Amino acid sequence: MPGIGAATEPEWSLLLAAASASHRKERLQVLLQSPLRWEVVLDLADRQGVEQLLYQALSDFKPLIPCEYFNFLAQKYQTNVHKSLMLSRELIRIVDELSALEIEVMPYKGLALSEAVYGDMALRQSGDIDLLVRAADLARIRGALAKLGFTQQLQWSPAEERSYLKSGYECVFDGTAGRNLLELQWAIQPAFYAVDFDMEGLFRRGITVQVAGHAMKTPSREDLFILLSLHAAKHVWGRLIWLCDLARIVEISALDWNQIGITAKSLGIQRILRIALLLANRLLHTPIPAEAESKIPETKHSRLIAKEIERQILEDGGCDIASLAYFRLMLGLRERWQDRVRLLTRLVFTAGPSEWAAVRLPEPLFPLYRIVRVTRLAAKLMRA
Repeated sequence: MPGIGAATEPEWSLLLAAASASHRKERLQVLLQSPLRWEVVLDLADRQGVEQLLYQALSDFKPLIPCEYFNFLAQKYQTNVHKSLMLSRELIRIVDELSALEIEVMPYKGLALSEAVYGDMALRQSGDIDLLVRAADLARIRGALAKLGFTQQLQWSPAEERSYLKSGYECVFDGTAGRNLLELQWAIQPAFYAVDFDMEGLFRRGITVQVAGHAMKTPSREDLFILLSLHAAKHVWGRLIWLCDLARIVEISALDWNQIGITAKSLGIQRILRIALLLANRLLHTPIPAEAESKIPETKHSRLIAKEIERQILEDGGCDIASLAYFRLMLGLRERWQDRVRLLTRLVFTAGPSEWAAVRLPEPLFPLYRIVRVTRLAAKLMRA
């Protein structure tokens, strides 16, 4: 495939064929005849989050795969099954407890995504539980979670919490079953990314899916495509599994591209969605629907950025999210100058946990954290 470095060409090609939802068997058959460094294949699959998809795809070709490597993948798959079952039990406990209190939440990513998009909660690597919540419900949810054995990792003062509910988007909880087990999200991204998604509309449009046989509300397919595109963009599409998720949604769903287009235009994220479609098309051979072609238009900038991100993905180099290059890219992903200005302004002047940890100010002086923020950014720029 063009763009794959010679050092890992056959291994990447095998991984992409296994991760693609369509037309993969013929390609896999050919690729498995090539000399492959299986240690490289397994390392790439792990870092790209597609071990389970690789195992599923290779199950039809077991005689062509060295026994120790196939058994390794099978063991990782079974381990993921057990973790998925554990997380599903915890998720059901949480949702049932909150439902009894008439608190509406929506599982997002994780198990709900696996069930809704792959039809099998074990086909995605299980990490934690993500729940979309309303900011106004956070205090009640925190109390309910405490009864279930969950503790919030970061503790904020009242002033810090008020500020973080406006500028941040999530808080993390440890549970009796492990650390970093649960994330509550009252926004889609930190506010400085300047994508002010309508959370009430998100809840209103939610659909019901089955997670481990338990009915739960989750974002609509259209909203899910947008949310996952934003999440992948925030991380510069750094893991192949994020593109697999988007590709599956496009291929299995009759999406309302008119609705997606209207939302994307209102939020100024048409370029982000177009890049997501281009990357899924180029790497996973996912067709771009005709309606998406007109509702999510292509521009010179979107194609150029997609080519550069594709190169980064295939070089498996990652991106430093604290670097100037990262924030230049975040600016380049936005098509409207107003959004770029909002992103820069919020980035520079919005203080957060790192500023609160660096300097302790009494509550009456809390607004001065903006100065702390600007000072720390200036110092970082001088060292760059």
